[in-house]
Amino acid sequence: MPYKFEISKDKGDKFRFVLIAPNGQVILQSQGYSDKSSAKKTIESIKKNAGDAEIVDKSKEE
Repeated sequence: MPYKFEISKDKGDKFRFVLIAPNGQVILQSQGYSDKSSAKKTIESIKKNAGDAEIVDKSKEE
């Protein structure tokens, strides 16, 4: 099973999406969006732009 995005509507009538890994684990959860098209646009932006995202480690662990 490949990675997948799932869009749902919460109790407050906001659209949210999650990114699910092949093992079924949710690895990303969005904020709430007023309309579904905004959620879909964000998903497309993630798919297009996140592949080259830099990792910034702000943890205090070494």
